[in-house]
Amino acid sequence: MNTVAVDLGARSYEVRIGPGLIARAGAEIAPLLRRMRVAVVTDETVAGWHLPALTTALEARGIAVAALALPPGEATKNWANLARCTEWLLEQRVERKDVVLALGGGVIGDLVGFSAAILRRGVRFVQVPTTLLAQVDSSVGGKTGINTAQGKNLVGAFHQPSLVLADIDVLTSLPDRDLLSGYGEVVKYGLLGDADFFGWLEREGPAIRAGDPAARLRAVTRSVEMKAGIVARDETEEGERALLNLGHTFCHALEKATGYSSRLLHGEGVAIGCALAFEVSSRLGLCSQEDPSRVRAHLAAMGMKVDIRDIPGEIPGSETLIALMGQDKKVVDGKLRFILARGIGQAFVAEDVPGETVRAVLDDAVRAR
Repeated sequence: MNTVAVDLGARSYEVRIGPGLIARAGAEIAPLLRRMRVAVVTDETVAGWHLPALTTALEARGIAVAALALPPGEATKNWANLARCTEWLLEQRVERKDVVLALGGGVIGDLVGFSAAILRRGVRFVQVPTTLLAQVDSSVGGKTGINTAQGKNLVGAFHQPSLVLADIDVLTSLPDRDLLSGYGEVVKYGLLGDADFFGWLEREGPAIRAGDPAARLRAVTRSVEMKAGIVARDETEEGERALLNLGHTFCHALEKATGYSSRLLHGEGVAIGCALAFEVSSRLGLCSQEDPSRVRAHLAAMGMKVDIRDIPGEIPGSETLIALMGQDKKVVDGKLRFILARGIGQAFVAEDVPGETVRAVLDDAVRAR
């Protein structure tokens, strides 16, 4: 097992990464408990795969378990399910010193974390991420929230977990498309700040996809190390943490345009967004023309979506996509902030990106359909 510390003073916590962590969940979580009971919130799909093993592990340590299973999918991250989750936790008489467990992918982690943040003005929670995307990204750093009609993650709170248990064994239950969606976030870490890691992914990506445990352990651990370091230096995204949004300005617009549906998974949108961000960077002369080609080549070699044309169904034109970007959380004083790059592993926050360049890149990408 690897352990990565998220250093936030009194609110510091550990991300534990390795095989068999759900089977050891009772021993891992018991030291956090003031009374031997937990409330688990998951989704119906994850419950079928992993809730029995988690319940058995907790009960073996004398921990009583109550569980709620919500519908799966991005559409669950809404006001109605936030109310359902929060009211259920109140019905379970969850107190401020109790612990809530979020068992699932990013949707469950975000929703349950937000519920924990507002319940009794803040109760503790533990993340047990069951997707690659959640293990390397959304379970770490304390961003919680829901989607609204106006956009993705526009309502939420920073609420750090007390512990994250990333059991890499559960990745074997993921459909290939979901695994690759998470891999989009893994690639992002190499692109934003570690060129050597990206080079390693170019070599070892197929092994990660095929299920090699050592490769998966390193990929998750390095991703978490990078995120933990950035979060410790900039918890509430005043500066450096914005780098974690590489590809996300494009991604969130595309997700909104596709109705947060199965047409485009979040990590797929991140991968496409990273390719677009490098294309914008290249056209502005910030990085070489070879860099966006290298990004696209690796994504394609992994069997991932690379371009807007890879998204099924109709996609609106560049003007509509840019308008959707205007609702993004990264808008400051009405101006879009993009994460661009001076090369692979050299991302930076750009405040003054020429709109005509972004429009031209999107025009070309939409026309290529």
